Amino acid sequence: MATLTVARTSEPAPEAADAEAELVVKDVAMPVNNLAPIPELYVSPDSAARLKIEAAELPSWDLTQRQVCDLELLMNGGFNPLKGFLGQADYDSVVENMRLADGTLWPMPVTLDVSEAFAAKIEPGQDIALRDPEGVILAVLSITDKWAPDKSREAEKVFGADDIAHPAVNYLHHRAGPVYLGGPVIGVQQPVHYDFRGRRNTPNELRALFRKLGWRRIVAFQTRNPLHRAHQELTFRAAREAQANLLIHPVVGMTKPGDIDHFTRVRCYEAVLDQYPSSTTTLSLLNLAMRMGGPREAVWHGIIRRNHGCTHMIVGRDHAGPGKNSQGKDFYGPYDAQEMFARHQDEIGVEMIDFKQMVYVQEKAQYEPRDEVEAGMTILDISGTELRRRLREGLEIPEWFSFPAVVEELRRTSPPRAKQGFTVFFTGFSGSGKSTIANALMVKLMEMGGRPVTLLDGDLVRKHLSSELGFSKEHRDLNIRRIGYVASEITKNGGIALCAPIAPYATTRRAVREEIESFGAFVEVHVSTTLEECERRDRKGLYKLAREGKIKEFTGISDPYDVPESPELRLDTENLDVDYCAQQVILKLEQMGLIRA
Repeated sequence: MATLTVARTSEPAPEAADAEAELVVKDVAMPVNNLAPIPELYVSPDSAARLKIEAAELPSWDLTQRQVCDLELLMNGGFNPLKGFLGQADYDSVVENMRLADGTLWPMPVTLDVSEAFAAKIEPGQDIALRDPEGVILAVLSITDKWAPDKSREAEKVFGADDIAHPAVNYLHHRAGPVYLGGPVIGVQQPVHYDFRGRRNTPNELRALFRKLGWRRIVAFQTRNPLHRAHQELTFRAAREAQANLLIHPVVGMTKPGDIDHFTRVRCYEAVLDQYPSSTTTLSLLNLAMRMGGPREAVWHGIIRRNHGCTHMIVGRDHAGPGKNSQGKDFYGPYDAQEMFARHQDEIGVEMIDFKQMVYVQEKAQYEPRDEVEAGMTILDISGTELRRRLREGLEIPEWFSFPAVVEELRRTSPPRAKQGFTVFFTGFSGSGKSTIANALMVKLMEMGGRPVTLLDGDLVRKHLSSELGFSKEHRDLNIRRIGYVASEITKNGGIALCAPIAPYATTRRAVREEIESFGAFVEVHVSTTLEECERRDRKGLYKLAREGKIKEFTGISDPYDVPESPELRLDTENLDVDYCAQQVILKLEQMGLIRA
C-alpha cells in the first residue's frame, strides 16, 4: 500500500543523475501563424440544413462515445490536417511509421470501426450518415476504404504490446468493431454538450481568444486529474520558464477506466482557478478520447495543442501511461514520452517543457523540484494511491498537499467507503450456490441497514430484463452487460447491488468491473464449486439436458468458463454451509471498509 512519503535528502534524486532524463529543448522555431484560423470541416448553415434532409435517405451509423469525441475533433480542426477518418493507406503508414501516407507526422490511428453486419451493407463510393447515440446527425462520411485490420499488429506497433491489461488494447480487441471505414467527413453540426458550455472552446475559438488577449506564447497543461498544490507550482514554473501564458487544458472525453469523472474534476479546476492570475491563465476543456498510448500519445497531444494555438506544452513523466502490464511492469519508461516528443519537436511545432516532480520541503514550507532540494531537507509527498486511501477512509488530507476547496469537492464525490454504493458480483457454474449465498447475504445486509440492497439474480434478470434473449454467446454477453449497467446505476446512487449470474467470460466481467468502479467498489466473488459437484446437485436438470445435447452452449459442458484469476474472494461451497459462506463475504466487505464492523 502506498503511504505518505517522508524522506530526508542526502544526495540528488536518482532522476537527476541521468542526463537524458531531463530533456529541455530550447530555441525551437515556433510558427508565426499559430493564432491564425485553421481549417474546419463544417459546411455552411444552408448546406447543413440541406444535408440533414438528404441524410434521411442514407445508411446511418450510430457513433460510440469514443467515435463522437474523434469526430468532434476532426470537424473543428483539433485533428488538423486530417480531413476524415483514416483510409487504409494512411492507417498502415501511421501504424508502422507514425506518419500519414504523404509523410506528415501523425502518431495515432483515428479510425471508424463498425460491425460486420453494418459493413456488409455498404461499399466504398457510398455516403453514410454519422449520428450521435440519440440519432442526431453530426456528419456525412464519404467512404473510400473498407477493410478488416490486423488488431494484434496495431496493438504491438501503436501501444507497444498486444496486452489487454492496456485499456486501449482491451478496447481494440473487445469493444471496437472488426471492420474499419475510411474517408473524408463533411461536418453538419457539432455534438451538443450541456455541461460546462462556457468552458468548451474549439481550436479557432481559443485562437481568437488568444489574439484578443494579446497572448503569443501559450503553454498547455494536459491533465486528467484534479489539480493539487504541486500541480499549481509546476504550472507556475512552466509558465515562467517559457515566458508564456498558461492554458489549463484538461481532457473531459474518455480517459482511463477508474479515473475521477470529469464533472468532479472540472469543479475542482474551477475551485482553484482563482489561485492563478486571471490575466495570465485560462481554463478550457478538451473533448478528447485518450488512448493512454504513452510516447505516441504525447506527440499526438502536442499536435492537438498546436492546433489549439499553443506554443509550449508540459510533458510529464510517464505521460499518458496506462500503468502496469500483465507482468506487473510499467508499459512505458518514465521518460519515453519526453524523449519521443523531443525527437519530433520541430515537426510538432510545440516546444516541450519537461515535467518536474514537485515535492513539499517541510523546513521551507514550500514546493521545489525534487532534484533541487538541498541535502538534509525533509521531503513530504502523497501518492495518488495514498490520496484515494485517505478519501476512502475519511482521513485528513493536509493543506500543504491540496486546496481545501478541492478536497471538499473530492469528498462530495468520493465519500468514505462505508457510505458509498458497491456491487458484489458472484460468478461460477450453474448450481454452484451463487444465488443461495447472494440471498443469504442480502438478508444479512438488510439486517445491518444503512443502504438499500438489490438482488440481481441470473434467473430474475432473465425474467424481467432479458426475456427475449437466448443462450448464445452473444446473448449471454448482452445479458451480463445489462446486469452490469443496472448494478452501476444502483452503485452510483449509493445502494448495494448483489449480482449472481454465471458470467463465464473474463472480458465481459472486466467490462462490468470498469463500468461499476467509476462509481464505487466492485467485489468479485468466485463461487468455485467443482463442475462434478454442480452436476450432482443439478436441481433443475440442466446438466442432464446439456449432456444429452438438448441444451446448446451450456457453460462447463459445451461452452468454456474463464476462471477468475484474482477475485476479491473465492468460495467452494462443497463442504461449507450457506451461512458461513455469506459471513465470509461480510468479513471481506468489512476488511475493504465497505461496511462498518
